[in-house]
Amino acid sequence: MNVAEAAARAGGGLRFHAMAKPASSACNLACNYCYYIHRPGATPAGRMRSDVLEAYVRQVLDAQRGAPEVSFSWQGGEPTLAGLAFFREAVALQQRHRGPGCVVHNALQTNGTLIDDEWAAFLAEHRFLVGLSIDGPAHLHDPLRRGRDGRASHARVMRALHTLRHAGAEVNALTVVHARNWRHGREVYRFLRREGFQHLQFIPLVERLCADGSFAPPPPLGRRASISPWTPPPAGYGVFLCDVFDDWIEADVGRVFVQVFEEYAAALAGVPPSLCVYSADCSTTPIVESNGDVYCCDHYAYPAWRLGNLVDTPIGELLGSDRQLEFGRTKREPLADDCRACPFLAACVGGCPKHRFAPSSGDAALSYLCPSYRWYFAHATPRLAPLVRLAALKASPRRTRRPRSR
Repeated sequence: MNVAEAAARAGGGLRFHAMAKPASSACNLACNYCYYIHRPGATPAGRMRSDVLEAYVRQVLDAQRGAPEVSFSWQGGEPTLAGLAFFREAVALQQRHRGPGCVVHNALQTNGTLIDDEWAAFLAEHRFLVGLSIDGPAHLHDPLRRGRDGRASHARVMRALHTLRHAGAEVNALTVVHARNWRHGREVYRFLRREGFQHLQFIPLVERLCADGSFAPPPPLGRRASISPWTPPPAGYGVFLCDVFDDWIEADVGRVFVQVFEEYAAALAGVPPSLCVYSADCSTTPIVESNGDVYCCDHYAYPAWRLGNLVDTPIGELLGSDRQLEFGRTKREPLADDCRACPFLAACVGGCPKHRFAPSSGDAALSYLCPSYRWYFAHATPRLAPLVRLAALKASPRRTRRPRSR
């Protein structure tokens, strides 16, 4: 099957948002809750070779030939461990292989601790959108986000923020909502707002542990796993979002853009979602490991969901394969009876399949976060729905990429 045939099978035009792991799971932090560096059978850490990088860049651009814009996301682990020379090479390859008139965007998700003046100048010059991982003020961030040497990381993250801003780089905040901060939504939001962030992502932590303490793979594997101590209660994420929403709706509509609020506003307006967790099909967000292995999704980077290696098979063919298309369809089927009867189904589409392990009234499992989504949607709808027509929401930049690295 060639790329054109794969594109036709994927709906007449192959459009996807791949995330590359240029240093695999290598990271200078040892965050307690990071599923990626702790998962069993992780790809051995090592920088992506030049031949793999060129194949990746060329294939992503070839598979989307004719598109006016193509995006590249670089995550980890910690992607800056690949080195600045690696990213200079990546940008040069993008310019060499892009089609006429095609604009290439880059997004880098980083813990920020290795960012210096040279890094910041490069990221600003090449207009990288930088996602900075920060879980709120130091007392909420540091307990779970420490270096491998045990050192707290918050002060280094803040130093990176100021360095990036001084260089003129665009910086968004990615905050993981976990057991330490879910009760502190207003405090976290006000901290991020005081620090000048205008685009915010709040990612719910939902992780399970096997009996031996290892991180459990997604369902249907790991059936007997238990909730990790860093995961909030089922309604905790909803409590956090409602607290943030109440602050945001009072004063920051049109000035601060919160991804989860934008996504729900889009759903109310009938606009297709930009984030995979709210999409009816999640087959267009694969990950590429440093050795060229392609997986269905970064939460599914396990042997059972390995599609192949782009050195052997172009990424366009892998994403148009029966296996990946079937993976995308599992987002819609099977859905629990409780989901089908829910008034908010169109907004959450049952949630991320990774989180579907909670018992329900039927055979299919519910999302662990179902209570959170119901609480948040019910709380936000009366005040958010009237604002959908406002230009502040309709014209939101929606620049926040799909981050999943922590």
